[in-house]
Amino acid sequence: MPRQSRKLSESKIYHVMIRGNERKNIFLTEEDKQRFIDTLCEKNKDQTYAIYAYCLMDNHVHLLINEGSDGISQIMKRINISYVYYFNKKYGRMGHLFQDRFKSEPVDTDVYLLSAVRYIHNNPVKAGIVNVAEQYQWSSYRLYVQTRGQSSFVDREFILSLFSNVAEKSIQLFVEYSKMPNDECFIDLPEEEIGKPIQTEGQVKEFVNNYLSCRDTCIKELKHKDNASLLRELISKLKTESNLSVRQIANLLEVNRNIVQRTK
Repeated sequence: MPRQSRKLSESKIYHVMIRGNERKNIFLTEEDKQRFIDTLCEKNKDQTYAIYAYCLMDNHVHLLINEGSDGISQIMKRINISYVYYFNKKYGRMGHLFQDRFKSEPVDTDVYLLSAVRYIHNNPVKAGIVNVAEQYQWSSYRLYVQTRGQSSFVDREFILSLFSNVAEKSIQLFVEYSKMPNDECFIDLPEEEIGKPIQTEGQVKEFVNNYLSCRDTCIKELKHKDNASLLRELISKLKTESNLSVRQIANLLEVNRNIVQRTK
């Protein structure tokens, strides 16, 4: 069956998604995610195109790109080839890392553009990894809401200018907008793939660390009686959204196996 032609964007802006081949993870460690971000920066060192937003999940990536003087296919080819070379060399593997060609959709209005930024940044919230977008380390959201230490490869100024020409006011309005419900439809993974973000052992450990960090606690403090409800909540989530056994959950959280068994 022939491939469908890619829909071209009059604005040159695209919402892009790349995903792992056979639904496998494309990031196995935090180092891998940082390498991908470094690749985004390095491949646009001449700033021939603009990146408005990104979000790295374990088995897929969302990007919002204005292709500028480059073509979107050429941009993604450079990014993908560089990261695949790194990944295959690091893990001693060969062959495809990404599934088919990347998916894309044109973004031709400011309303849809802002909605796409909001959607991309809220992917980890939708997946149940964090409660709010700012808690997630591997998206561009924090670059928008922090006033210092900005990364030059994300063009947040253009997006913020759509809210206000006053810097502080634009950030405030951006945060408020990001928390609003999003009714637009975007390219995404099937529900069965995004509904279980903690499948592998690496994902489970990362999830637990993020989950506890967002609540200003750690595994050692889970046994404290003041954290009893938090412990039950975490155990319940691991039992329903991961493939870990009762024994594995107990060992991971350093609690008695009976506690895990009794928790629904």
